[in-house]
Amino acid sequence: MRVVPITFKAASEFVKRLHRHNKPPTGHKFSIGLASDTGEIVGVAMAGRPVAREFDNGTTIEVNRTCTDGTANANSMLYGAVWRAAKAMGYVRAITYTQADETGASLRAVGWRRVKDLPARGNWAESSGPACKVKRDPIGNGGVSRVLWEITANG
Repeated sequence: MRVVPITFKAASEFVKRLHRHNKPPTGHKFSIGLASDTGEIVGVAMAGRPVAREFDNGTTIEVNRTCTDGTANANSMLYGAVWRAAKAMGYVRAITYTQADETGASLRAVGWRRVKDLPARGNWAESSGPACKVKRDPIGNGGVSRVLWEITANG
């Protein structure tokens, strides 16, 4: 396998087809593809501004989505590639989230650390409270406990 460039549109289409519980993010800073020896895309990673305002400081990037076709070690390769690219761009921290029932093996394999367990929250439509007049899409991680992971430039 090898890391390859991929457009936002192509990465989004891959996620739409294969991701088991999320849609593609609405935007990104960059996306990375992973190609098999035959050139077929077997995985994608999409990185962007952190969703949580407290982390959106200009030097933190969030891996908003990874998705593979199940190829062994593909997810680890994607997380590693995102971090290498982000560091080269000047980012000093990368974060991502997993569902609490996911092991995080792909993240641990390339040096990411488990930071915090997060309780389940209401769905996205409820996340801004009653004052929010924007109708949000209910598909996502509402009602699911999550784990925050990070990797930093200084270890």
